[in-house]
Amino acid sequence: MTGTTLHIPTVETDRLRLRAAKWSDYPAYAAFRGDAGQTRFLGGPFSEIQAFDQLGEILGHWHLRGYGRWMVADKTTDEPLGIVGPYFPKGWPEPEIAWSLFASAQGRGFATEATVAARNWAYETLGWSTAISLITDGNTRSVALAERLGCTREDDFNHAEIGRMQVWRHPGPEATT
Repeated sequence: MTGTTLHIPTVETDRLRLRAAKWSDYPAYAAFRGDAGQTRFLGGPFSEIQAFDQLGEILGHWHLRGYGRWMVADKTTDEPLGIVGPYFPKGWPEPEIAWSLFASAQGRGFATEATVAARNWAYETLGWSTAISLITDGNTRSVALAERLGCTREDDFNHAEIGRMQVWRHPGPEATT
């Protein structure tokens, strides 16, 4: 029998492991996607069925694009903490470095650590020379993270289904090494 093999690399930082999502991550991911407070900037809350489909999309993006978002996990316990990585869905203006951290992971520097690792991987492995992050108006935590990452606000992007989002430009690889 022949078939398709999907390879999702693992990236490690001091405290985190960026890895492929797995079934044991689903309860934490579904709880995150179902929480109106956490997903208000992402179009949520979402049902458990929608969360399942969205988790499948995360894995499928790797197959379609050759890159995608990882599950951010605690390096010691393997507890899922969020989703981060290069992302370029249909309808986006250009490739993005995307992040979403679960409530239990917020305020501990994990978003910065994971996003820097993901951005470096995109620059070093994919050869990207630039990237954006799209942030919904009012998402002050994501704006603060973008600023910590050295991003600059460029413009607005109007998505047909999501609406208006702010475009934040990441510094290029020459500025992040």
